Amino acid sequence: MKNILCVDMDNTIIYSYKHDIGEKKLNVELYNGREISFISERTYSLLKEVNDKMLIVPTSTRTEEQYRRINLHIGAIPYALVCNGGVLLVNGERDKEWYYESLKMIAESRPQLDKAIGILEVRFIDELFVFTKCEKPDEVIKDLNKTLKTELVDVFHNGEKVYVVPKKLNKGMAVKRLRKKMNPGYILAAGDSEFDVSMVEESDFGCVPDGFGKMFRLKEDLKEDLKENVMEMESGKLFSEALLEKCLKKEAELT
Repeated sequence: MKNILCVDMDNTIIYSYKHDIGEKKLNVELYNGREISFISERTYSLLKEVNDKMLIVPTSTRTEEQYRRINLHIGAIPYALVCNGGVLLVNGERDKEWYYESLKMIAESRPQLDKAIGILEVRFIDELFVFTKCEKPDEVIKDLNKTLKTELVDVFHNGEKVYVVPKKLNKGMAVKRLRKKMNPGYILAAGDSEFDVSMVEESDFGCVPDGFGKMFRLKEDLKEDLKENVMEMESGKLFSEALLEKCLKKEAELT
């Protein structure tokens, strides 16, 4: 079994048209005929090299539909974790056992999700978590934290996007379940947001952007430092390129 790279997609490997990643780039996502996400040519070259040596498992909060829009141009990707780890795709097909286990795992949080749906105009993603967009996310989160049982659900916002997610539905739990299912020698993980903290900490080795630790500690409810297995990538380099170079270096050390 190859070692595994569990890697977030947005702002970790791929970047929206709003980000300047230079002129040398490839389109990797179309939406309604528009080119909306890109990777740098250097990232593409590194991805192909990593793909030869490791099993790349995209690990995203994206829905299955949103994930399927991505084409990294490195051939078929046999495994992908979407919906914050609640759905496992195997050769493009949903692993039903994994999904039903996810639903069972979050059953105690379901009443809180239903309550959030009653408060907000939301999308209920595969009966796993709640998502909406709003103009004042900080105020919405403050109200939700007062109303919901936060020992059962986490409330996040990423810009204008607000999420209500069961505590047990996180990328770290997905990594733990994937390790049990596939028994790899080693799992590396990389991500750029609060959603990715549990994943990089649960892995054997984690990569985050430069300055992530400081940003992480500024969160009122996240006072502890990141675990020792998590390393910030060097500044002045595109995160996708830095983390893939680190993966190749780490893989060389392990073989």
